[in-house]
Amino acid sequence: MVDETLILRKLSELEEYHGQIMELSNISVSKYQTDWKIQRIVERTLQMMIETCADISGHIISDKKYRTPNSYAESFEILFENKLLPKELFDAMQKMAKFRNIVVHHYDKVHAEIVVGILRRNLADFIAFKDAVIKALRVVNPPDP
Repeated sequence: MVDETLILRKLSELEEYHGQIMELSNISVSKYQTDWKIQRIVERTLQMMIETCADISGHIISDKKYRTPNSYAESFEILFENKLLPKELFDAMQKMAKFRNIVVHHYDKVHAEIVVGILRRNLADFIAFKDAVIKALRVVNPPDP
């Protein structure tokens, strides 16, 4: 049985991060490019949000004994395969996982336009992920009759 308390705690953290980053969701590309403090706050907060989602995915995957993911992106794929995430949300979360890898591993320069685009267009994906997990918990841990 999925540890619902743990998942709900992590979803609460995700909501907290979401509220914090929303304060910067209207920042301009030029402001983002010239303020290293804002860059650090935004990139680290997005990283924490993505890792929280992947951690939640990992707990569900482990509990349900689904196949083991080899990456954050694959953890979202496994939830999609098991009908816990819709295709559109899976695609968005997979892109977020790839973005996280760029931020963490410095594979490439983090482009201000991409980050600002995420702030403007993709923060709702995290709320959609939270809603999908809550819906999945109802399926995975149905209430007692």
